[in-house]
Amino acid sequence: MSLFDNIINAMQASVRVLDTVKVFSLGGVDLIRKAAAGENTEAPKALRQAFEDLGATYIKLGQLIASAPGLFPPSFVNEMQKCLDQVRPLPFSEIKKVLEKDFGNRLSEIFSHIDELPLASASIAQVHAATLRTGEDVVIKVQRPGIVTTLNADMNLIYFAAWLFEKIAPGGARASLTEIVNQFQMTITEETDFLREAANIREFEKFLQEFDDGKVVVPKVYAHATTKNILTMSRLYGVPLTDLDSIRKYTDSPRDTLILAMNTWFSSLMFCGFFHADVHAGNLMVLENGQLAFLDFGIVGRMSEDIWNSLMNLTLAMGTRDYDLMAESLVGINATKGEVDVKKFSAGLKKVFEDFEKIAREDINTINVNEAEVNEIMMNLVSVAEDNGLKLPREFALLFKQLLYFDRYVQILAPDINVATSKEIIKFNKMKQLK
Repeated sequence: MSLFDNIINAMQASVRVLDTVKVFSLGGVDLIRKAAAGENTEAPKALRQAFEDLGATYIKLGQLIASAPGLFPPSFVNEMQKCLDQVRPLPFSEIKKVLEKDFGNRLSEIFSHIDELPLASASIAQVHAATLRTGEDVVIKVQRPGIVTTLNADMNLIYFAAWLFEKIAPGGARASLTEIVNQFQMTITEETDFLREAANIREFEKFLQEFDDGKVVVPKVYAHATTKNILTMSRLYGVPLTDLDSIRKYTDSPRDTLILAMNTWFSSLMFCGFFHADVHAGNLMVLENGQLAFLDFGIVGRMSEDIWNSLMNLTLAMGTRDYDLMAESLVGINATKGEVDVKKFSAGLKKVFEDFEKIAREDINTINVNEAEVNEIMMNLVSVAEDNGLKLPREFALLFKQLLYFDRYVQILAPDINVATSKEIIKFNKMKQLK
């Protein structure tokens, strides 16, 4: 990078810091006014709106808060579920600059056509349909110009705020906010590296080649058209798992499709080295030829041996609704060293899951999983754990949320199946024997 580029980046970072201070200054005045009027319940909403105004990093931070109920107050966790990662599309002229910068003269040699209207526009990247010179239909995920500079400026400011809080707030050091910020920075840095996402896709594809018979696919990555800022993948045509009416056009049994998805996901936990950490139904697509596709590998998770063992027992416990075993498995990954009353913990877990099943029965006619409901059970679980002296690691919360998705899908598409004991979940049973 040239000296001129460094100067420009420094200037952009300075402007970004000033913009951030301005937004939070205005928001701070508003919060003080509401606090004086006894309207503190509006604070989470005001913070969420400030995050959306600032975009990129802060939207991702809002999503982090929403996915970590054990670390943040419930009112903020609930509000951040509404934090939308949808922004106004950039003009294609701006996107084309990124393409030309990375591909240079090769741009016209790689693509014969690129749709100027985006398929999707988010805080970090914009997605366009295109056609390769070789004739394949593809989608290109293009990073927004200057986004890395913006993220770095934002992260420096967020880290300073976290450090300051730990120093001056009573009990602030116990919150370990700087550690949380460091983990957040690692995650968001990975998400802006499209070469890493491409590697995740290829690793999952390799896993499928070894453990699947062609019924499950991922988008093909075109390496010659992929850089750190641009990800080019085959365009897949189909419908999401949520679209039950359309699914039946491409598969005779949505139930079998769900079993296939579960077998694949459970198998990846052991044999792939990571797990897809966002299996909402929109990322599980039934293609026009009947294949199942896993989409979006920007968020993946990895787990330790302790979490793996607890997961095996927890899945068995969820399938049989054995709350004592569920309690024991969660105690197994407890990050504290205190004694836990398993019977008391078991009773608390029973209430959490009975409430969840009540909600599921009320919404039995739809497969759309209500994010607020899933998040509520996560918060209730964390609350019960904390009441019993447990501290659950964040990666387990991420993993457990995926189990909740599948648990809900089973109740709607395959209510006759017990995940833990069903012989139809063949690969999972084999994993238990191998482990």
